[in-house]
Amino acid sequence: MTKRSMYIKMITSSLIRRRSRMFVALLAVAVGATILSGLVTVYYDIPRQMRQEFRSYGANFILVSASGETISEESAAAALGCIPEDKVVGTAPYRYETVKINEQPFMAAGTELSEARKASPYWFVSGEWPERDGSVLIGQEVADVIKLLPGNSFTMTGTDLAGESFSRDFRVSGIVQTGGTEEAFIFMSLADFASVIGENGAFDVVECSISASQAELETIAARVTEIAEDVAPRLVTRVTRSEGAVLTKLQALVFLVTAVVLLLTMICVATTMMAVVAERRKEIGLKKALGAPDKSIITEFLGEGLLLGCLGGALGSALGFGFAQIIGVNVFSRAVQFPAALAPATLIASVLITGLACLIPVRSATYVDPAIVLRGE
Repeated sequence: MTKRSMYIKMITSSLIRRRSRMFVALLAVAVGATILSGLVTVYYDIPRQMRQEFRSYGANFILVSASGETISEESAAAALGCIPEDKVVGTAPYRYETVKINEQPFMAAGTELSEARKASPYWFVSGEWPERDGSVLIGQEVADVIKLLPGNSFTMTGTDLAGESFSRDFRVSGIVQTGGTEEAFIFMSLADFASVIGENGAFDVVECSISASQAELETIAARVTEIAEDVAPRLVTRVTRSEGAVLTKLQALVFLVTAVVLLLTMICVATTMMAVVAERRKEIGLKKALGAPDKSIITEFLGEGLLLGCLGGALGSALGFGFAQIIGVNVFSRAVQFPAALAPATLIASVLITGLACLIPVRSATYVDPAIVLRGE
């Protein structure tokens, strides 16, 4: 039997003989590793999850004309090209014009309705989103004034870009409720808008919902300014600042909880190892009386502790993924992504923490006086 295999068998046998006491230390390490693995996963996945949650509050990035007029389709396309595709949630261009219903003036908004639905998921629509030409969404204020319900038809009149009068029938597909200014608008597709107002190849504003941090949004804004000089990017600061503040506080909370749990794990392991050292004082004294150096005693106890850390870390890495999924599903209603590099990192961290926790008990083992211990004192 080689020296290494003998050493492994010795520390393994020692753990098995004291399995009830060592199980407590193993459980503490496993719990600590589970919390570490799970919360670190959440710590790094919180920004992604929270940005998705904040996207339900609407656009956080807006493109307007630098000259105060309109944005050409070419400039809008160039500006939108600066946004990474994997960051885009929705980009809704808007054109606005005053129209009349029963001789009462209202503001009509032409947009890509599918993109508006992505960029503004907080809109509550009674009825359905328009899926065919001639169907529109109307705000709750408009519906209250002209007494319209989903499924009703009405006639829209006004003057187009050429100065000619138009009259066209539309069907109410749904009624928009937001508690904001959107309730005073009539929303229709860009094709329907162009059919009554006319095509001018320009937009008044482009609302963008982007899953990115404030720093990333500022970088995108700088890039847009360089590429499309006639486009002025604007960050919706009430959304981006709130998002940043919430993320910072949540990450700080996760960091604090993780640190406290790891500290408690170290205390539990250190207490257990101290009890083991006290229990084995006669064994240590006998070994030292037979000539065993302090180095061999330190190596034996550290080996037991590190083996506990390795087993607890492996168990915690597996359980941590489930723990992170529970947090993601119950808190964010989404599954979290478990970083592949986190499993070995958790294992290494568990071994290091257990090793640190064993330093004081192992050092006390070297202070055992064989003469005193073997006399039974």
